[in-house]
Amino acid sequence: MSILHRASFTVSAARIEQLPEPAAPEVCFVGRSNVGKSSAINVLANQRRLAFSSKTPGRTRLINLFGIPDPLQPDEHLGFLVDLPGYGYAAIGREAREEWAEVMGDYLRHRESLAGVVLLIDIRRGVTDLDRRLAQWIAPTGKPVLVLLTKADKLPYGQRLNAVRTVKKELAEIGALVAVPFSATDRIGLEEAAHHIENWISPKVVP
Repeated sequence: MSILHRASFTVSAARIEQLPEPAAPEVCFVGRSNVGKSSAINVLANQRRLAFSSKTPGRTRLINLFGIPDPLQPDEHLGFLVDLPGYGYAAIGREAREEWAEVMGDYLRHRESLAGVVLLIDIRRGVTDLDRRLAQWIAPTGKPVLVLLTKADKLPYGQRLNAVRTVKKELAEIGALVAVPFSATDRIGLEEAAHHIENWISPKVVP
């Protein structure tokens, strides 16, 4: 069993200073509203409703931490999956979007326990200006990035490979970047994505 399957809700916070003190490795999930972030977290954790998506895209403003318990020390965590607020939904006011950008920027630049970033991009839409802005925050940190090209089931295999090449080229400023076609519905790329995330959290633990 994957260690990700043991994840459970731990805490929500509106701002970085409200989070627990940095400790165990954290893997954060970031992406535009409606890109399928909650679905990706749920399928990786093999749970139906671990992460929730709002009925109104862009309304989920909290940072949500899902803890993975340490099998040897049940009161401790091996690591955390961190669901950051979705960004870029047009119907939400500019001030609110900038507020979310500040929250994400603070977390990505300053969170000491951040081990890796999962960036979700709609494979049909490609890299947007907001994705590039996010890349500019991530690149100076040197943190590894896993790009999940969501909704890959909507494209044939050849187009998926082309999408991977394009994303790698457009986000080349992020040195340690892996791009994977992904579909929560058809479980495309699930094992590869889980492998990267598990290694970030606990490279010495075999589930």
